[in-house]
Parts: sequence; C-alpha cells; structure tokens
Amino acid sequence: MVNPSKITEGGIEYSIGRFNGFEMFYDFAKILIYLDAKGKLLFGKDFKIYEDDRDIIYKLSNYFIKDFEKCEKAEIDPEKGLLISGPVGCGKTSLMKLLQFIVPLQRPYSVIPCRNIVFGFNHIGFKVIEDYGNGSFFCFDDLGVEPIGRHYGQDCNVMGEILLSRYELFLKSKLKTHATTNLNAEELEERYGNRVRSRMREMFNLIAFDKNAKDKRK
Repeated sequence: MVNPSKITEGGIEYSIGRFNGFEMFYDFAKILIYLDAKGKLLFGKDFKIYEDDRDIIYKLSNYFIKDFEKCEKAEIDPEKGLLISGPVGCGKTSLMKLLQFIVPLQRPYSVIPCRNIVFGFNHIGFKVIEDYGNGSFFCFDDLGVEPIGRHYGQDCNVMGEILLSRYELFLKSKLKTHATTNLNAEELEERYGNRVRSRMREMFNLIAFDKNAKDKRK
C-alpha cells in the first residue's frame, strides 16, 4: 500500500504527517520542512520559505490536502480553482509549482505562462484555444499581462476566450483551473470584461499576497 505520509526526494524520505492505513493526518510543520527541501531541488539552493508567507502557505496547504474544515474557516471552496494574486516576485508561481508535490497521488497540473499561450495562438491560431479549453489541468501563469493575440490580422483576447471555455468545463464536470496574476480585480475586469470577471468569481478562490510583499528575486 502506498503511504501518502512519506515522500522521498533526492534519496531522503520526508514525513508530512501520519497515515493509519485509512486516513491521513497532516502536520503543517513537517509540510514546511518538506516544501523547503523540495523548493531547493526545484529552484536552487537559495530557495527558502519566508516567515511572511506562512499564512498563505497554510491556506494553500489546507486546500491541496482537502482539509474541508480548515478551508471552510478560511472561506476557501476546495471545489474551485485557485487565483493567486500579488506583486511581481512575491513567489506566486514558485508556490503553485511546489505545493502540488505534497499530494503526489492527486492529478498534477501544468504551469503555463499566458504569454506563451498567446505566442502559440499567433503562430497556429484558434486550435490553441481549443487545446487549453480541454479537460487537462492547468495553472495559467501571469494572467492579465499577456499581449492581445493576433492571427492572420484577426485580434483575439486569447486568455479571455480560454477562461470562458474553462468555465463551461467547470460547470459540466467541476474541472479546476488555477492562475496567478499581478493584477487586482478591477484591472482583471478592465482586461477581460465583466462577463469573464463574473465567471472567474465562480471558478476561483482568490488568495492574495500583501500588496507590499517583497520581491524575492532581488
């Protein structure tokens, strides 16, 4: 039987809680130790978990491990996706790449920069919207700062169209979509319009870093 409380990275076994054969009991302090180690493997030896980010990591961890009671207290719906907002360099993308590793038995998602999706549209057209509006799991990175798409002279708000397709999938099959953004709600509405913004409210839990969160890339 697979033991979800033990994860091996680089030949070292990490415990993130206790498994009694039926139920998993997670330990947040152990999760932080694991995330720090996995982060160093993924992003380099300078990666670290910042004290300022512990509250956000705690919320996100509860979401990923599906601790329904703690999610309810934090007003997070585990059936919706995540929209992580915050200033440039605060660590949104790193956390979304990292946190899915604490639940290795859950289906993983791909983190895709929105600007790459638009470049794909410019090259091959509307098939790109179909490709990302399908049943795969995605986290759209840097939502809202991508350029407008243009294919054979036809302009398209590519990510807006993809979000509408993903919304239909969410309604039909509860398929989750995740995203990161530097923009606030008003800026997102300006970028995508009221229709997309209202659907985003239904699709996403908003998890916001403090607007003064420091740039960890410096």
